[in-house]
Amino acid sequence: MKFFKLFVLMAAAAVANPTLAAGDAEAGEAKAAPCAACHGPGGAKPIAGNYPKLAGQGEAYLVKQLQDYKSGKRENAIMAGQVANLSEQDMADLGAYYASQEPSIGQADPDWVEQGAKLYRGGDMTNGLPACSGCHGPAGQGVEGAKYPLLAGQNAQYVEEQLKAFRAAGRNDLGDNVVKRTNDTDGDAPGMMQTVAAKMSDTQIKAVASYISGLSK
Repeated sequence: MKFFKLFVLMAAAAVANPTLAAGDAEAGEAKAAPCAACHGPGGAKPIAGNYPKLAGQGEAYLVKQLQDYKSGKRENAIMAGQVANLSEQDMADLGAYYASQEPSIGQADPDWVEQGAKLYRGGDMTNGLPACSGCHGPAGQGVEGAKYPLLAGQNAQYVEEQLKAFRAAGRNDLGDNVVKRTNDTDGDAPGMMQTVAAKMSDTQIKAVASYISGLSK
């Protein structure tokens, strides 16, 4: 029954894909100049591990994140300021530009590869944890139509922090310094990533985040 509910969440996310403005990658390149200060030229080499790589990321996914930062559905003080004056066309152009860039490959920590691979490819059925590859693909390539992001090569620290934020939201953790991420759903019920991450331990999160960083699209 738990996996059936998860499937329903996945199906709903896949069809909830409103028409986006057509993005212009060339225009997006010019608009992306300020973004390079944190995400690096072309979005391939961020200045720190807690900033995401953007190069090669799905266009629709990128646009949704920008929209969510602007609306406040995804909270981040730095990004809120950056997107405040962006139009829908600006977001579409930025999404098109970064999606056209070549993603960079990271390197997994050898100490975490075995456990990370097992979780990513097979999940943890004992605890009701599905395989990450079921939505993000065996090589972490993501699913553009469903707005499931490219994970391959992503910074391990960033992935770890996002999983913990989804987990905090899914478990409704309390505390002054708790960071929550809830923009995996458009409703009041916990979304797919909140539901999945709520089942993960710190060790599992670290292992799968490291493994993801070493995947190549």
